[in-house]
Amino acid sequence: MYQEFGIKEDIKNLASEVEQEIKPVFEQIDKICEKNSLKVLESFQKNKVSDMHFNSTTGYGYGDVGRDTIEKIFAQVLGAEDALVRSQFISGTHALTVALFAFLRPGDTFVSICGKPYDTLDSVIGIEENPSSLKAFGIHYEQIDLVDNEFDVDAITKRIRRGNIKLIEIQRSRGYSLRDSITIDKLEAIIKTIEQLDSNIIIMIDNCYCEFVGEKEPLQVGADVIVGSLIKNLGGGIAPNGAYIAGRKDLVELAAQRLTSPGLGKEVGPTLGINKQILQGLFFAPSVVASSLKTAVFASRMLERLGYNPSPKYNEPRADIVQTIAFGNKEDLIKYCQGIQMGSPVDSNSIPEPWDMPGYTDQVIMAAGAFTQGSSIELSCDAPIRPPYVAFMQGGLTYEYGKLGVLKAISNMGE
Repeated sequence: MYQEFGIKEDIKNLASEVEQEIKPVFEQIDKICEKNSLKVLESFQKNKVSDMHFNSTTGYGYGDVGRDTIEKIFAQVLGAEDALVRSQFISGTHALTVALFAFLRPGDTFVSICGKPYDTLDSVIGIEENPSSLKAFGIHYEQIDLVDNEFDVDAITKRIRRGNIKLIEIQRSRGYSLRDSITIDKLEAIIKTIEQLDSNIIIMIDNCYCEFVGEKEPLQVGADVIVGSLIKNLGGGIAPNGAYIAGRKDLVELAAQRLTSPGLGKEVGPTLGINKQILQGLFFAPSVVASSLKTAVFASRMLERLGYNPSPKYNEPRADIVQTIAFGNKEDLIKYCQGIQMGSPVDSNSIPEPWDMPGYTDQVIMAAGAFTQGSSIELSCDAPIRPPYVAFMQGGLTYEYGKLGVLKAISNMGE
């Protein structure tokens, strides 16, 4: 069966060796999964979830009990005062955009303290000129880069002491950069530093790809607001779209009034039959995130054994579900991504090629044979076509499917 699927015998044998090596890491992942599962289950029971919460609303969506209950559950699970969980958010980038425009006013300054955010925010910020950007509205942007994967505390301290910062943004996941993702411990330490210097600064965390990777979320270590996508971790591979903004009640209300309109806020927003999928997705999310982490750990060790340079290494701490592999050449990078597509359940007969994708400055190759278009909690692999030719792999609804996808991709590189 493996040979018919295109997985070579030597690769299959290597996989058996690797799985023995990584057993202790899997055991730790399972422990975290159980704790996060308990957190979700308790929240469902406290909010007395029943069949009526699966009902749908249309039009304005007034009085949607299911929607309101979902937002209470998300708030409790994430440690927030309130949450905005809506299918009206098109993506994580959209939710981040809504949050930034909600919290900032002309003349305000916001600072990213972990380098440049994800590429799709370039036009939002105004790094790429756009007449609808924050820059076009007179909102100033600054950034402080990490130094050797650590926050530059001296530079951050000096900048805060100069004053006039409304918001500090921290993107935990690495995006398309080669830095490490930011662990909850590092996040907690820098948040304490910021609060000691100026407690009025809004600390906003881009938490995409990071939910349920550990036992704590950023709001539980002092962040003011967090943002994430439902076609990543918390959607569990079931939510068909949507995103969330969670945190301080006043900030969530500002975001709601920007998403809908002033005066309406959270009171409107039809769910159109999506409530059950969002609830069921969150219910499965701890297990799906665990499967994604196991897939990443397996891929990391397999590619390391084959002479490539993965990050993180299989036994290093993880802050998100993203696994990078530095191939060093364009050909292996493209072959690996194409192999991931071949190992997918949907569109496995399609062959992805690099293309000029909106929102990105380099050509990008994206492999994602997913049930939900663009879902990155399902096994996917993408990369900007630029040196040192690094693939960014994430997801895996189950470890078994994720493992097969990785084996297919590695075998495809040898063709």
